[in-house]
Amino acid sequence: MPEHTVKAYGDELNQLTAEVARMGGLAEAQVADAIDSVARRDVALGRAVVERDGRLDAMHHDIEKKAIRLIALRQPVASDLRRTLASMKLAVDLERTGDLAKNIAKRGLILAEGEPMQPLTRSIERMGKLVSMRLRDVLDAYAAGEVDRAIAVWSTDDEVDEHYNSLFRELLTYMMGDARTITACTHLLFMAKNLERIGDHATNIAETIYYEITGLEFAGERPRWAPAPDDGGPAAP
Repeated sequence: MPEHTVKAYGDELNQLTAEVARMGGLAEAQVADAIDSVARRDVALGRAVVERDGRLDAMHHDIEKKAIRLIALRQPVASDLRRTLASMKLAVDLERTGDLAKNIAKRGLILAEGEPMQPLTRSIERMGKLVSMRLRDVLDAYAAGEVDRAIAVWSTDDEVDEHYNSLFRELLTYMMGDARTITACTHLLFMAKNLERIGDHATNIAETIYYEITGLEFAGERPRWAPAPDDGGPAAP
């Protein structure tokens, strides 16, 4: 293969990786801002999170299109093929992470219209910071190409589940103690579930990094916890 063709091919792969990294940075910012908007009852910030979600959708489609084009024209093999496929998988997880952050911000806008529930909001904030830290760490692992850092994120998934289960019980206690809190607690419950799902996407990203670098499927088994209601209903308006 001529040298200029090899260089162009390498540039395309590097550009794809860079775009995934940029998308990861935006997804990370969306999650952090969604949590801050809830904690501070910041309506303007919550609306900004909702409005920015379209950028993540556009980046996802662009990465997917470029990856498919690269496969069709360059026919990558071995590590190059894994790198290309990983970019597509990571873009899916990051796009879904953005959707979940948007849902958190939307519910935060609804809560901002009612009376503050500081103890529960602080619990959401603590869980959110843990999830944000895991997302940041796994994206750093991707940028650095470090398998050990990705596995470290994967191995801490149970911490997010523990936070969720604890918060779930706390919210149920509030709802049983005062029926007037049911609506607000329901929104908080769905926020917690969205954060738990973001943690799952961070775990997915760690597994994809492992595959991209080693060429092997990750053989670990995720911890299993008692199921709790998912945010399977309609999204908050």
